[in-house]
Amino acid sequence: MEVEELKHKLPNITDPNLLKAMLDYGNIHEFAAGKIITEPGQFIKMVPVVLEGAIKIMRMDDDGKELFLYYLEPGETCALSLTCCSASKPSEIKAVAEDKTVILGIPLQKHEEWTDQYKQWKDFVATTYQARFQEMLVALDAVAFKRMDERLMRYIVTKMKQYKANELHITHQEIANELGTSREVISRLLKQLEKKKWIELGRNVIYIRDDFEELIMKD
Repeated sequence: MEVEELKHKLPNITDPNLLKAMLDYGNIHEFAAGKIITEPGQFIKMVPVVLEGAIKIMRMDDDGKELFLYYLEPGETCALSLTCCSASKPSEIKAVAEDKTVILGIPLQKHEEWTDQYKQWKDFVATTYQARFQEMLVALDAVAFKRMDERLMRYIVTKMKQYKANELHITHQEIANELGTSREVISRLLKQLEKKKWIELGRNVIYIRDDFEELIMKD
């Protein structure tokens, strides 16, 4: 990969010296869709910068129950990974490749050096903390204050925007796992949305109306 190609993938980083350093010291890692990248208890020895695809970040309890937190899209990194790296603590999250994903792994030592050496890296990290913090607040608010039907509709909108499509190829059980509820609850709520003609259910696929987000805002 050349500097110009990396610059295109990371539009917020324009410093040619930083881009070159990232290529010189970073390592490219590719993950197939569904591949687990990090699990709770593992030590994270690199800062993952997403170049292609998407990574789903989840929190797990002692019983293995999962709670979806946020997605990492191209050009982004994970604040929770940065925190674990800096504190030399094991991971507290589960990271899974949502589809075929390519990341640039930056060694922890370079992350620490670049925070002092490159303003754009420092800004990149600061922006990451701010964005991920806001997303986790949204996830916390959803669990604490919103009904499951509201959380489900928000989840559908998030998926639509992520895939830029009106078809979600996903099972009811997978949705239930991410939202921390049962398959039966999700199936019942999806049936209610289908009765409103907001969605159409197929076999492991959900067809969504173009104006779905507008409909839930008016509801």
